[in-house]
Amino acid sequence: MRLLIGFLFSFAVAALFGLGLTQFALTRGTAFGAITIGAWTAWPKTGTAEIDPYARASIARSGELPIGSGDGVAFYATADDGGRKLDGRCVVTLSGITPPARFWTVTLYDLDGRLIPNAANRFGFTSQEIARQSDGNFEIVIGSRARAGNWLPTGGIDRYLLVLRLYDTPVGVATRTARDAPMPAVSESCT
Repeated sequence: MRLLIGFLFSFAVAALFGLGLTQFALTRGTAFGAITIGAWTAWPKTGTAEIDPYARASIARSGELPIGSGDGVAFYATADDGGRKLDGRCVVTLSGITPPARFWTVTLYDLDGRLIPNAANRFGFTSQEIARQSDGNFEIVIGSRARAGNWLPTGGIDRYLLVLRLYDTPVGVATRTARDAPMPAVSESCT
């Protein structure tokens, strides 16, 4: 009897530990093969047949549809270039250029992957509608108060996620450095 109770206890502890680690891996977005350039991180294998099991389970859990590797790649930023978490009460500036792509979008989401409601009904920009400087660079200001130019409202949310999707681009699995893919700078200032 004692042996049976010991076995059941060991089985319960192992099951709880295994299920807890699985839940942690699925909710933290743990995946292999990440490319990190500045504040931006992408998982180019996510839209391929070589997707790792953790990424596959995370996508199945969230219900999102990843970009196929032949179509493009999505880069995610939850912090600025200095590592500070993006705060909707602060002003974040996204500036510079993007890697070569036929079309790109930058979109603002909450941490659950939903668009952030705001009075302006503005959730992102595309490469075709953005106002650029004379040298081709752009600047997008992200904050709770309206600004002139390219402005994305945060609605004052505490934390959010920026997603830069590049379509029909050479950026992919072989990309490793900012020289291969010049990403926009992400800087935050709280006053």
